Amino acid sequence: MNSIGFFENLQIKCAQNLKKIKEMGYRFQMNPTVKISRDQHIWAFSADMKPVVSVEPGTVIEIEIWDCFTGQVQSESDTLLTLDMTRINSATGPIEVIGAEPGDSISVTIMDIKPGPKGAGMVIPQWGQLIEHTTAPQTRIFAVQDGTITMESNGVTFPTRPMFGVIGVAPASGEIGTFYADHHGGNMDDYLNGIGATVHLPVFQPGGQLAIGDMHASMGDGEISGTGVEIGGTGLIKVDLIKGNSGGWPITELKDSWVTHGTGSNIQDALKHACEEAAKLLVDHWGFTIEDAFIFLSVAGDLGIAQNCHPMPDGFAVAKMRVPKISRAPKPFNRK
Repeated sequence: MNSIGFFENLQIKCAQNLKKIKEMGYRFQMNPTVKISRDQHIWAFSADMKPVVSVEPGTVIEIEIWDCFTGQVQSESDTLLTLDMTRINSATGPIEVIGAEPGDSISVTIMDIKPGPKGAGMVIPQWGQLIEHTTAPQTRIFAVQDGTITMESNGVTFPTRPMFGVIGVAPASGEIGTFYADHHGGNMDDYLNGIGATVHLPVFQPGGQLAIGDMHASMGDGEISGTGVEIGGTGLIKVDLIKGNSGGWPITELKDSWVTHGTGSNIQDALKHACEEAAKLLVDHWGFTIEDAFIFLSVAGDLGIAQNCHPMPDGFAVAKMRVPKISRAPKPFNRK
């Protein structure tokens, strides 16, 4: 190789390395100023819950999260029937965001998620679209290493897609268990709430009172058996505050789109709520007529299902409408 070729190759390698550093930097550029243990958690989102920590907008937080079974599942012999059901779906927090008031939005940017080495999935009696074809209860263990998941029962491997199933704030009134989702967020079970996403949550109580849990190493749309790869681990988040702007439901903002959500006791209601929320934002913030919004969402939006394990006793559904970022509506809120 001549000297010119050597330097050309060196420049190419330097550029490639710089690109990798920049990509990694998004996740690791800021050290957390606050760390919260998984032992500081809630089992329900309530209107009057008290924070374990108070932070200013812009704070980076490292949160430790239990798996949804709180460590009770270690082998295939640990099925749902053997578990303490009072210890299901904890959420780490609450976190008070100083200055947050009703009518604002708390924005949670998910900078990184690091799942632990072992997770579990289940077949649960009376749950899911395929339940009549299976023998329940059953548990499967998954090994997680270097971005790859291995289903130990059959050796099948697939990539990790880590996300938070539960992300929410204190509701307007009363108490809502972490198993459920509603206007406050909660158990949204949307795989899009992973690394790089920003979740905008409407504030109903002073400080918002954010809590996060139910980590998955991977979860599919619908979560049809009722579980993803349930796993514990740590997450790195950045909390911000949008004053005077909020949606009626949680909104997830991605690089190329923003995603509204809706919940209901059945999937039809959930789908309708997700569509209505997207249309309302287009009309209220971006000047669309309702007819234009309706047609635009039909031709350019993507309606989908986040959670619809059916049947499920006392169950619910979560739907989503994905709206492409265009110059006319590049984000959910036209901030004033």
